[in-house]
Amino acid sequence: MTPSRRGFLSGAAALPLAEALQSQTSASGIPTRPLGKTGVQVSMIGLGGHHQARPKEESETFRLVHAAIDNGITFMDNAWDYHDGRAEEVMGKALAMDGYRKKVFLMTKVCDRDYAGAMKHLEDSLRRLRTDVIDLWQFHECNYYNDPQLIQENGGLKAALEAKKQGKVRFLGFTGHKHPRIHRKMLAINFPWDACQMPNNVMDYQFESFRHEMMPECAKAGVGVIGMKGCCGDARLLKDGLVTVEECYRYFLSQPISTQVCGLANMEDLNRALAMARSFKPMSAAELQALSARLRSVAGDGRYEHFKTTQRYDSGHHRTQHGFPV
Repeated sequence: MTPSRRGFLSGAAALPLAEALQSQTSASGIPTRPLGKTGVQVSMIGLGGHHQARPKEESETFRLVHAAIDNGITFMDNAWDYHDGRAEEVMGKALAMDGYRKKVFLMTKVCDRDYAGAMKHLEDSLRRLRTDVIDLWQFHECNYYNDPQLIQENGGLKAALEAKKQGKVRFLGFTGHKHPRIHRKMLAINFPWDACQMPNNVMDYQFESFRHEMMPECAKAGVGVIGMKGCCGDARLLKDGLVTVEECYRYFLSQPISTQVCGLANMEDLNRALAMARSFKPMSAAELQALSARLRSVAGDGRYEHFKTTQRYDSGHHRTQHGFPV
């Protein structure tokens, strides 16, 4: 779906988002927003778990995670398959120190679609993250058109409901980066979804747009929206000089999301993100229109969002489940 200029302006009219999502400002200066209808407030920026396994020394990860929490970033992202489990393990160690686990909203993702596999992933994640309960457990990478069918027929949803009944998870959701139509099929399942994670960046607005096709549906259903790929995953749009990182942040934080997961690999990244969150002001309709017009020639064909059109960004575990080569 490619939005027209009129559609762009009507979407922009829903802003400023601060009022629309009843944003609050924490003592740290980082705004918080409601996670759908859960009744929980989450930090406007979330700490991406994938990046936390990159430093060679675990102490660097501990320092980054603790600094993020101390400065008001309390939404923690992770997944069962990130770095073959190391991402959960190192984050779990960081959160186990000095009571940090009690200060965060912890999200991780389950990869298997069947009952037995999902329950195993749950126990693995609980052990690695050193916690008794996961705040938000999401089905990871719903990137294939039959994922909604597999999760229902193979027992994934049954596992999720049992995990919630057992008190091992609080809320349930799903993620994906391929096509909003798959997300719409997931949302249409008769299931009490609490959250949904999706791409949210300046290029998405004009190509296979989650902003246009999914975010309004989530708002109607009271499902919290978690943004990701704010710089299009590989940040080529920054390297090519099309936009600045400040423009990327202002754009994705101006959309109707609860939080945006950001890949912060070091203290420099963290401090920059903190500064932009604290000084954030939603883009005006005129600013959004100007940005859209400036990027129209490079946004509409997906050249900066290959994760929507190729398997290059799909994890090996999910390719294997669907019989594709890794």
